[in-house]
Amino acid sequence: MEMVLQTNSANARRGERWRWLVYVALALTGGLLTFVGARAQQKATDDATFRKLIDAYCAAWSTGNPDNPARFYAKEDGLVFYDVAPFSYHSWKEYHEGVKAAIFDNMESGTLSAGKDLKVRRRGTVAWTTVSMHLSEKTKDGKNVETDIRYTGIWERRPTGWLLVHEHLSAPLGGS
Repeated sequence: MEMVLQTNSANARRGERWRWLVYVALALTGGLLTFVGARAQQKATDDATFRKLIDAYCAAWSTGNPDNPARFYAKEDGLVFYDVAPFSYHSWKEYHEGVKAAIFDNMESGTLSAGKDLKVRRRGTVAWTTVSMHLSEKTKDGKNVETDIRYTGIWERRPTGWLLVHEHLSAPLGGS
């Protein structure tokens, strides 16, 4: 009789262990699903946030006034911005003056538009975006210029919102 009780007791402990393992597995699975769902929701939110930012960025540059896109840029000296003309700027102040002289002083009108291929990657307070863009420009001497542009922006979340701390624009060799 004692052997039967020991066997039943051992079987009961094994059953309790299995039940405990099933509970732990269910808890881990639930936690993992919650994490995956939160990441998917964050990605959707980031995509929408940066689509709005990129579209507003293009609209601001399309005004032909470099004061308008200033709100998208961090203002510290030493930040590097690569543009299609000239090669690079090392602060927002340099960028503002350089774009004004190289592009806007010779432009009658222009439109910058972002493609639908926006990609957003985010790690904490830093995000990077890539998207194709198109610049349609009418110069003051009557020429129409169409340029496809590759765009990469590095954004940093600051108390005032997302600001560009680096960007790189380039045009394919041979034009569009």
